[in-house]
Formats: sequence, C-alpha cells, structure tokens
Amino acid sequence: MARAYLDWNATTPLCAEARAAMLAACEIVGNPSSVHAEGRAAKSAMERAREEIAAAVGAEGADVIFTSGSTEAAALALAGRGFACSPVEHDAVRAWCGETLATDANGIVTVLDPARSSLQLANSETGVIQSLPDGLGVTDLTQAFGKIAFAFNWLGVTAGFISAHKIGGPKGIGALIVKRGTEIEARIKGGGQEQGRRAGTENLIGIMGFAAAAKAAQNDLDQGKWERVGEIRDSLLATLESGAEDVTFLGRDSRRLPNTLSVLTPGWKGETQVMQMDLAGFAVSAGSACSSGKVRASGVLQAMGISPEHAGDAIRISFGPSTDERDVTRFADAWLTARQRWRERNYGRSTAGKDDHG
Repeated sequence: MARAYLDWNATTPLCAEARAAMLAACEIVGNPSSVHAEGRAAKSAMERAREEIAAAVGAEGADVIFTSGSTEAAALALAGRGFACSPVEHDAVRAWCGETLATDANGIVTVLDPARSSLQLANSETGVIQSLPDGLGVTDLTQAFGKIAFAFNWLGVTAGFISAHKIGGPKGIGALIVKRGTEIEARIKGGGQEQGRRAGTENLIGIMGFAAAAKAAQNDLDQGKWERVGEIRDSLLATLESGAEDVTFLGRDSRRLPNTLSVLTPGWKGETQVMQMDLAGFAVSAGSACSSGKVRASGVLQAMGISPEHAGDAIRISFGPSTDERDVTRFADAWLTARQRWRERNYGRSTAGKDDHG
C-alpha cells in the first residue's frame, strides 16, 4: 500500500506551481546585481517575485528581505536584542531570547512588554494560534503563513518571518518582513544585497519557487480549501477519541491551525509511535523536525503543564489541501490498532474495554 505523508508542519510537498517556476528560473542566466541585460532580467524576475510574496503575506515589496529560511531570518531579527519569549517558541527563536514568558495549559502566552518580545502566530507542535499584542517586536509566521488568513501590515508587529518549504515551496529560502523604517543590522556582510541587510547573491531559483508557492497557497485559502482540511482534522480527532481512552489532544480548547493534531498517550513514547507508524506506511512526527534525533521531552508541552515524564509521549499529525482523506482514515485505523497492542502488552486485555478496535 502507498505511503501517506502526514508531516506537513515539518515540510510540505513541493507544489506544481513552484516546480514550474523553478524550472523557468533555471533558464535565467544573469546575476541580479549585474547591470547588463542578463543581470537586469534576473533582477526584474526577482523583484516581481518579491512583490508576489509581499502581496501574499500582506506587506510591501520593499519590506521583504530574502534569507535562507526562517532560522536565518529569526537570527537577523533577534540576535543581540535581548527579547523575551516563551518556551513554546521554535528553537531558532529561543536561541536569541532571554526572559521567559508564561504559558498556560492551553498554550496561550502572556506578553508583558510587546516591543521587547517575540511571539509566534502559530505553534508547530500543537497548532495553537496566539493573539498578537499591538506593538509586538517580532513574530514567527512560519507555520501560520498559507494556512490561516492574516496580513502583516494589520498585525501591528515590527518584524516577522516566513519560510517557503512550509507552503509548498523549496527548502532553503525564506524571508524576514520588517515594518517600514525598522533598522536591521546585517549579520552576513559583503556585497550589500537586500538593501544592505543580507549580503550574498540571491537564490533566484528558490525565490521564484517561493513566489509561485505563495500565490498558490493564497489561492487555496481564498477557495476555502483549508476549511475542508479543518473538517478532516476534526473528524480524525473524533475517531481517535472514540476508539481510545486516556488520550489528550493538546491545545484542544484554543484556536488552532486547521491541519494540526497533537495527541498524547501517557506512557506510550512518541518516538516509538513514530517508528511504528512509519513501518505501517505513515509519516508523522513526535514534535518539531528541527529537534529530531534529540532524545528529550518537548519543551512546548512542558510549558503547557505536561510533566517531563509524559512530555515525550505525544505525536503530531499534520496535513494539507492535497492530502487524501482516505489516508487520514487509514492512519486512524493503524494508530488505534497499534495503541491497542501496546495496551495489551503493558496492561493486559482486562483493560481493553473502550479501546477494543479492529
């Protein structure tokens, strides 16, 4: 049976529009910084792409600084500035933050000083969506972009960042978006590209793929495709809940991304579940892909009040508009069957009861 990819929050499949745009970009010879005709053609293509990405994120083209991805963009926005953030933030943000902001059991963060704080719009592990305070210094838009509607210019923030491979674009390209007039000190110095904020010849192939993916993602939002994704997510939750007891759906009482479900089963290690589902033909994760290979309990879940003992017992299922609903149904069957076997091995058949399945 064909495999089912249910790990979209780690990276998305490359969309057809991005693939076509990248192939077209391969035919553009010039360096965008060159003044001859070939260079001007490359520059023109890059600036069109910049405007398209800006339109999709609700910003102005001049506010978009191309980077290698969200990790670099986070460093560009946060390094050396002493911002506060919560443990629910991605490691790329936490690496540059000092003071820790409080998080409640629903994954909602309390911001005390917006101008000196960084707060994500949506969490990669739980899908929890935050209400961003006006005047916020920096926001991580990586997981929210393309999944929920927002406009950077309406968020009331100074800077935010996005990454192409979370919306059907290529890996290795992202952007920092800054409010007009914001001073950003370059961390990569050299030729003065990107208005002197990020040196180095721009990745035109990646940028054009990024723009095409951004347009396609916006079209999906406009056509209501993510509403259907949310319905599939809710159906999956109902199926898992009806077939298994003692499970926790993290962030359930908060507004969440429509494609994300974080499921915790006390005592059943997330890494074990991921391996069992992989063998069954399903790609899911036990948390942020950037933390894979690190045997540790999720800091996100601990910030939400889950004990260190059980903060490693969750898996994340995430998908998108092109996911076949039948694959999600097959996953539910496979997961419930694996869970029943785990319970029988650890607790015996006498506790099966509601958990009988398949």
